[in-house]
Amino acid sequence: MPDQQIAKTCPAVFSIQTPEALQALSNPTRVAMLEALHEPRSAAAVGRELGQTRQRMNYHLKALEQAGLVQRIGTRQNGNFVETLFRATARAFVVSPQVAWSGPRRLEALRSQHALGTLVGIGEQLQRDAAVLLDRAAYESEQIASAAVSAEVSFDSDAERSAFMREYLEATKDLLDRYGAKGGKPYRVVLAIHPQTEGSMQ
Repeated sequence: MPDQQIAKTCPAVFSIQTPEALQALSNPTRVAMLEALHEPRSAAAVGRELGQTRQRMNYHLKALEQAGLVQRIGTRQNGNFVETLFRATARAFVVSPQVAWSGPRRLEALRSQHALGTLVGIGEQLQRDAAVLLDRAAYESEQIASAAVSAEVSFDSDAERSAFMREYLEATKDLLDRYGAKGGKPYRVVLAIHPQTEGSMQ
């Protein structure tokens, strides 16, 4: 079954949000198996590609299936044997930061600070979109029309910061009003502003 047919029946990206799924994905052999399972295959077929035994592949497939990273999609007659066919639940996998949230304080902060919650949500969506676009470039040889701009600004006061944000939104609103109502191929435009962090300074 070709990759294009598979893409119509399974998500393009799967977000890892549980410790169990993250643990299942931490084994390099299982990562290679997910790549091999972009199309339906049996444990024996994946084993031949990776140079592993069918028994070893079945062991890893069980762990991946329990974590929701692969699914059984049918069977196939192979001589006197009936093989179970597996397929990855998505073409790409990304790890959500939520997988490392062990307490309620972050969730409470997101509920109490709506703008911050939106920023976190957009960040995760951007990560998922980038993974899907990378797969389209890698497996379908698509030239991805995209752009990204990152800049650093400084403010002497809260009032100056508020004025900047107001003018920033007004300027982008004119562009969005001018082009947003047109038909054609849709694009996602992400506008964000947030305090500089130690990680973003590296």
